Amino acid sequence: MKFPKTNDALGTVNRGDAAESGLCTLCRADCKGKCETWLSSMVGRKLLYPRSFGLVTAGANNTSHIGVSYNSLRIQGYAYGSHGISDNMTDSPDDCIFPNVNLETEFGKKEKTKIRMPLMTGAFGSTFIAEKYWDAFAIGGALVGIPVVIGENVVGVDRKSQINFSKTKKNKIESAPELDRRIDTYLKYHDDYGAIIVQLNVEDTKNGVAEYVVDKYGDKCIIELKWGQGAKNIGGEIQVRSLDYALFLKKRGYIVDPDPLIPEVQKAFEEGAIKSFARHSRLGGTNLSSVDQVQEDFMQSVEYLRKIGFNKVTLKTGSYGMEELAMAIKFATDADLDLLTIDGSGGGTGMSPWNMMQNWGVPSINLHSKAHEYAELLSAKGKKVVDMSFAGGFALESHIFKALALGAPYTKLICMGRGIMIPGFLGANIQGAINPEQRAEVNGNWNELPRTVLQVGKTANEIFAGYHDLEKKIGKDEMKNIPYGAIAFWTLADKLACGLQQLMAGARKFSLKQITRNEIFSGNRETANETGIPHVSDVNDESAKKILNS
Repeated sequence: MKFPKTNDALGTVNRGDAAESGLCTLCRADCKGKCETWLSSMVGRKLLYPRSFGLVTAGANNTSHIGVSYNSLRIQGYAYGSHGISDNMTDSPDDCIFPNVNLETEFGKKEKTKIRMPLMTGAFGSTFIAEKYWDAFAIGGALVGIPVVIGENVVGVDRKSQINFSKTKKNKIESAPELDRRIDTYLKYHDDYGAIIVQLNVEDTKNGVAEYVVDKYGDKCIIELKWGQGAKNIGGEIQVRSLDYALFLKKRGYIVDPDPLIPEVQKAFEEGAIKSFARHSRLGGTNLSSVDQVQEDFMQSVEYLRKIGFNKVTLKTGSYGMEELAMAIKFATDADLDLLTIDGSGGGTGMSPWNMMQNWGVPSINLHSKAHEYAELLSAKGKKVVDMSFAGGFALESHIFKALALGAPYTKLICMGRGIMIPGFLGANIQGAINPEQRAEVNGNWNELPRTVLQVGKTANEIFAGYHDLEKKIGKDEMKNIPYGAIAFWTLADKLACGLQQLMAGARKFSLKQITRNEIFSGNRETANETGIPHVSDVNDESAKKILNS
């Protein structure tokens, strides 16, 4: 189905075609608005409600009866009861209010990682857009109190990093300034909530990234093995427009396409026929031919990471088929991993082949439904199933609620990629327009504030609804050091948190542990069949008839 580009009730519009998440299929860093996530990064929780109060009434245009997707799930509400209210409160209407919904959660096997709200970022890796806006993502995530993930290949593509391949695996990397910058930026504002997670792919493992991180940062970082993601079934890619850089990456051992060593390719580049090169990573597991071999290799990798000093190890897997999903859940459970992130199609991308992203893999709702089914099978055998995070096309508070409920009780948090990056872009553009001398530093794309922003305000404390709340947390002096992208991140997170609290209160669940699959139902019979979530007309139908016949 095609998703609507405009929302008249909220006054939002997508610049391009709308994805299932509500984001544009192509999200631009220089966008002047105004999708729901873009506008929420300034006005925050105000965007939970229809615009022009006092002049309008509003009616839903939901299409949950069409197709199978997360949008085809609906959220259940109840007219009585309360569950999970804090011990220091009562079940009176004065205490059972949505601001009292507790969004704190945690994940981990032996040592728990606390989180202020059930959200984590996607993996921000070697794409240049992740590098340019890292301060906004890292500082924003640390202040909100959620995990932020450093994706694959950050060391390998850094021209300033020094890797001595003649040395042993333990000390191959002599310096990694970009990786250090990313970790240090997060840790500067990190408190007891959230975590910085560093991913490993084939090249990262070969380059000794894990050894470098544990030697320099110890248990301050979580290490993550990567099997794949929801946007592609091959390794990560970036695009470079310099022959010199392409040759550097080729020397580093990456696949570069077209091959910059071929004289004809060099000539085509010099004459302008070839304008860029794509750098690719390698496939993992190519030397493994059976499930037993995969399991043995996986267990050895986890054992090694713990042996060198990592207390917490996680796994990220993509939208492969059911066998790989079962392996991920089973192996992660048996290895006592701290978290398993399951990324369905269509997950977002920094640079994946477009038609691959359109056509490969298992859609998120199908993959996540099966993940719950497989987790139940393991649980029935007495296994303590690994904590899970669901990813793949999420941007709104309703997505968070539905995904938590679909995977309950195994899902502890939800992973957002593109959606949580938008405030970083927007904040940088606003900062560069208001403070031209900082434009290059923050990678701002605007020379002046567009009308869509001026309708909200002219200064940072006017524009960002979360400005003063954040200032209260860190103090006026420190506020001067916070990039506007991080302020926008905080503002969007506040909107998502408030919206989630409202949905949970309506379901009479005042803590995340209380969310079950009973809090959602399917908007059509096909979705009910695919997910195992009953149709809206069937949920509580028997108890309803008992009431009528009593």
